[in-house]
Amino acid sequence: MSTLTVVGGGLVGLATAFRLAERGHGVTLVDPSPASGATHHAGGMLAPVAEVVYRQDALFPLMLRSAELYPGLMADVAKHTALPTGYRTEGTLVVAADRADATHLAELTDYQAAHGMSAERLPLRRARQLEPGLSPQLAGAVHIPGDHQVNPRLFAAALLDALGNLGVEIIREQATRLPGGQTILANGLGATALYPGLQLRPVYGDILRLGVPEYLDPLLSRVVRGFVEDRSVYLIPRTDGTLAIGATSREDDRPTPQAGGVHDLLRDAIRLVPGVEECDFLEATTGARPGTPDDLPYLGRVSAELIISTGYFRHGILLTALAAEATLALVEGRDPGIDLSACEPNRHQELP
Repeated sequence: MSTLTVVGGGLVGLATAFRLAERGHGVTLVDPSPASGATHHAGGMLAPVAEVVYRQDALFPLMLRSAELYPGLMADVAKHTALPTGYRTEGTLVVAADRADATHLAELTDYQAAHGMSAERLPLRRARQLEPGLSPQLAGAVHIPGDHQVNPRLFAAALLDALGNLGVEIIREQATRLPGGQTILANGLGATALYPGLQLRPVYGDILRLGVPEYLDPLLSRVVRGFVEDRSVYLIPRTDGTLAIGATSREDDRPTPQAGGVHDLLRDAIRLVPGVEECDFLEATTGARPGTPDDLPYLGRVSAELIISTGYFRHGILLTALAAEATLALVEGRDPGIDLSACEPNRHQELP
């Protein structure tokens, strides 16, 4: 088996290193502070249906395939670590705050169905039976049982432990040049410094973490996503008794939580789930997600010794399983089993 270097210790890099090491490849991971970038601030929703974006058809098969791969990835990681991952499969509810939001939700559900995705419209009474914490004033609800979640911080810690148990060397330094030999470049926004042909931009998102008091626990048992006056918000119940709320999206080069964003998230979350108002405020953070000009990832081989895997934008956690599996196939010279042509890493290089 070959010896490889994975540059980047976010969830994509960690899972890629895991898949390679598990197959018997010698692996070195290079990152000054693994799991401290976008992974640390991510929501962790594995939601190929709820995350559908209009006119991003090339993403849909990638998202669906990655969701299919996740159960196997989680089972394999569990063979090499006893640490928890926060993986939950209770499903997702998508709700609408008012009549206009209900129209938006109905149109989105029709769009999902037209692309072969399953989302079940629910009477509000049934939605509140599933999640009693929902407001009785909502205007619509959809159930997506196949959209799951993982806790990115816990999963990253579990992967790091598994890598140690598999003998992966972790070099906690900044990569200033491409190392020799087979390399996978998976260091998010930092990839442009090592491979300048990539066009990556930081897209910031504020995310909140609340503590659910014992008398309300569990406030929710499944992910709740919602539209509130056409604004998106999501609430993610964690296995550790906390609740994540996110996420804004902005491209203003301000890498700290914004007061307006925190206010909007809390206001909209409380409108959907009134009990949020009684939770403890633990944390507000901001992460920078690597976006490309067409919001599709860069994933593919660019030379005999270099594979690019970055630019996952809002779908980094969801696409982690696919990124790891596809990269393993590329390393081993196998067909990845899915068309990656839309992800070709050199597609945005400027011609001379």
